[in-house]
Amino acid sequence: MASASQSLSSYSTYATTSKSRLQSLYSDATRQKHSNPTSYHAHVDWWQRALEELVSRGWQAENPSPQKGKENEDDEQAHSRSNKLVLDARRSLVDRLRYDGVGKPLGVAHTIAELRHTNALISLPTFLSSSVSVYDPGWLPYRIASFLLGKPLWWAMEQLDLVKSEDSYSEAEMWKRVQGDYVMLKLVEGAADVVDSFRGGMSLADSLYTVESFRKEFGSKVLPGVTISEMDTEVLLKYLERDRQILVRDKDVIKFIAADREKEVTVIDRGILELKTAVGNLQSQVNAIQGKIDEMTSRISTALSRQQKSIALAHLRHKKGLEEILTKRLGALQNLESTLMNVETAAGNIEIMQAYEKSAVTLQTILNHPSLERTKIDETMDALAAANATAREVDDAIRIGGDMAAAEAGIDDTDLEDELRELVMEVERETGEAEEHAALEMLLDINTPEQIPVGPGATQPVAEP
Repeated sequence: MASASQSLSSYSTYATTSKSRLQSLYSDATRQKHSNPTSYHAHVDWWQRALEELVSRGWQAENPSPQKGKENEDDEQAHSRSNKLVLDARRSLVDRLRYDGVGKPLGVAHTIAELRHTNALISLPTFLSSSVSVYDPGWLPYRIASFLLGKPLWWAMEQLDLVKSEDSYSEAEMWKRVQGDYVMLKLVEGAADVVDSFRGGMSLADSLYTVESFRKEFGSKVLPGVTISEMDTEVLLKYLERDRQILVRDKDVIKFIAADREKEVTVIDRGILELKTAVGNLQSQVNAIQGKIDEMTSRISTALSRQQKSIALAHLRHKKGLEEILTKRLGALQNLESTLMNVETAAGNIEIMQAYEKSAVTLQTILNHPSLERTKIDETMDALAAANATAREVDDAIRIGGDMAAAEAGIDDTDLEDELRELVMEVERETGEAEEHAALEMLLDINTPEQIPVGPGATQPVAEP
């Protein structure tokens, strides 16, 4: 097995951090909380990212704690059982984080306490038992009350040496206060996003799961390269139900909900889930039988190539028996799938009829409105016709009044047209005279002889040849 340092150096958080910086991060930064808060929060942020990466990629299975590890446990089984959303925060964590050339990290317990205060880490029992969303202002009311009400009193008691400040606890004392299992909220949020992205356009049967089938469907999808544990599944389901509110759960039945779907598990849902489970089990049996048939075919070929006819015949009999079983299982599977389809269709018809009923009630409510009564409609239409008639009368009166005003002024349209025609002709005459005058000036300029000077201030025309 690779050393702890080799294992840690394969993670990006460590690989992108220089050894000098790592030495600083492995030191105790508790005293910087008040003297240098910027450096302190950068220290805590790095540890949050490091722990999230380690946990989400199954590092806890690679380095199990002595209390929980088993000497002869299969590595793959241990990896699948290890939590990928829950941090096992015990004092042994310090030893597992040992890094060659840097040593063991100091102040890890204080860092966990800080992450707990910011809700980046949430106690596992509290997370699973609380009915209040982690985003609700009332989450962890004791911590909020202690901050708003108890801090002044607590500070006064600290000044009198009656109690100790949390920062003054030693590392060993702090481990006793913080050790336990913690839900890593950011990892749970990311896993929930993945599940939410897969649930679009679900049919009624596709929206129903048992806890085991949910883990089988989504366990290897929510985090890259790993499969979440049973505890991770419980944490994720609790978050999806309480905080995201995209599913409801009734014991072992899980149902994704939509706006047009009942937000509770019904008898119909349980019946459909039982059929869906039976179809899944039969499908698994069919796949297993087909695998055995393929194995028998390979054995027959091997036996024939070795001239072992009796062995090949025995394998052939076994294969024929498997084929008969497969035929029966396929028939049963087809019947179950057809039944499931019919049940789902009937359930869909119920939803359609419920939608029709709601639509009918809505339409009837609208039609029962006083404004849509026949007498009210007739009154409204009569009033509208009267208003339109009045508008036409007003328009006609305005138009007639304008015509009468023009007649009283002695204005005749014929006279106006004659006057306009005369103005046009006058403009044309002026334009023609201007063009004629311009042409005459041009002609005079051409025929005028050039003049040459004959003395001071005098000119004499030059005779043309």
